[in-house]
Amino acid sequence: MTDAQAPELTGTNPLAPTPEGARTAADVVTPELVAQLTKGVAGSGRTANHTPFTGEKLADLPESTPEDVAGAFERARAAQAVWAQVPVRQRAAVLLRFHDLVLERQAEVLDLIQLETGKARLHAHEEVQAVAVAARHYGRKAPAYLRPKRHTGAVPTLTKVTELRHPRGVVGQIAPWNYPLELSVGDALPAFVAGNAVVMKPDTETCLTALWARDLLVEAGLPAEVFQVVLGEGPVVGPEVVKHADYVSFTGSTRTGREVAQGAAARLVGVSLELGGKNAMLVLEDADIEKAAAGAVRACFSSAGQLCISIERLYVHESVADAFLERFAARTKAMRLGTSLSYGADMGSLVGERQLETVKAHVADAVERGAKLVAGGVARPDIGPYFYEPTILDGVVAPMTVCTEETFGPVVSVYRFTTEDEAVEQANSTPYGLNSSVWTKDARRGHEVAARMRTGTVNINEGYAPAYGSVQSPMGGMKDSGLGRRHGSEGLLKYTEAQTVAHQRLLPMAPSLGMDDEKYAAFMSRSLRLMKAFRFR
Repeated sequence: MTDAQAPELTGTNPLAPTPEGARTAADVVTPELVAQLTKGVAGSGRTANHTPFTGEKLADLPESTPEDVAGAFERARAAQAVWAQVPVRQRAAVLLRFHDLVLERQAEVLDLIQLETGKARLHAHEEVQAVAVAARHYGRKAPAYLRPKRHTGAVPTLTKVTELRHPRGVVGQIAPWNYPLELSVGDALPAFVAGNAVVMKPDTETCLTALWARDLLVEAGLPAEVFQVVLGEGPVVGPEVVKHADYVSFTGSTRTGREVAQGAAARLVGVSLELGGKNAMLVLEDADIEKAAAGAVRACFSSAGQLCISIERLYVHESVADAFLERFAARTKAMRLGTSLSYGADMGSLVGERQLETVKAHVADAVERGAKLVAGGVARPDIGPYFYEPTILDGVVAPMTVCTEETFGPVVSVYRFTTEDEAVEQANSTPYGLNSSVWTKDARRGHEVAARMRTGTVNINEGYAPAYGSVQSPMGGMKDSGLGRRHGSEGLLKYTEAQTVAHQRLLPMAPSLGMDDEKYAAFMSRSLRLMKAFRFR
């Protein structure tokens, strides 16, 4: 299909008559539901959230004060002391019940995710998948991750060493708006199974999703006081969470992440940060162009590009660049935009005015400086106030803003390269290092290129889902993209304190059996040589 043959972008108008039987925001977000979900959320003030589909208010919500945050931590700390005494297998069983409940009642949370973020339903379902996988993984593997471990002691047979893992206490979690299920409860699950309590501050605009997940976890058996939620403006409530937490988990912008890290460092508490990205996709000359073009649509425009690990830079070998771009543009122009709470739309809305203005500014700056619009580049208020067409820019060069700054929207820039070394160098030439993608028919070559990428995750012949969905493996960023990892053993053990217990038996670690200091030193020197010779670790 050529550019000229590609169908125009289409979308549904939220102001048009509602199709018979379709659900509306009022059908989903009822006063009864809001009252149920916000029960227990402390807040003397009032705030509200809104749906990006229309800009209309979804719900009135409590707003927490600094005193409310302190109270939430006090309640969580008392509950955590009891929760930590529950055997790990019983804590893990809560996660497995939660897994089943999420899948059984996914329609409820899909509606909430869509209404709060403006996503297409399939992209909302990615969150359901991610949370279910994390719940299953930690529900099965947590007992092994947390089991006491035996290590070789200082003196074999005489020193018995055990490594224990203790919960940190109360984890303060600051969750973003873009993935309100996965990046809220998805990160909290390993903290809970490790024996911690959590005080979470979700983004107010998407807090109903996080509160729904809390409600479901309590139904699955988590003590309600172990999971506290506070709501309010980030600059007000966020620092209060950092002020009281025993460990801080943050997902958001690099700028705010630095502030969170400084606050945690001042208190000498640990912190994990997943921050921004300017992720690159490399299409090598031997790639399957059709599959790469289809994969680029998924990689660049899922959740309207509002995904930390989505692709914003496309590096394509010059020998296949024109053919790739033709196919990629055709698929992009054929995408369907929509607001329906059902499957079918290929892309939804940006989350709000701020994101829309950033996208418009980045595209306008690039075009004014000479970049070519291959597709998109137009806002779509006929569909909803914050809709913007998926956009492809060609001929992007420095100092265009879109070259280096994270757009966090449905905008991707295409660059051509001649050699593999050039492509890797350009892809790595950014302060960020979160995710990348390599496309080639040669698996060995793909792995060799992947090993050269300075990103926490690399996907071969896909954009982001395989690495992120492989929850036994760590996921996180290098460079300015963050500290620490989620998933795998690291994603759980970061919520614990390691304790080494060494039991010395029979002989002391000191001169004994009539040895003076000099003889003891000589004896230990001979012992050390023997331990090396016999390959003791």
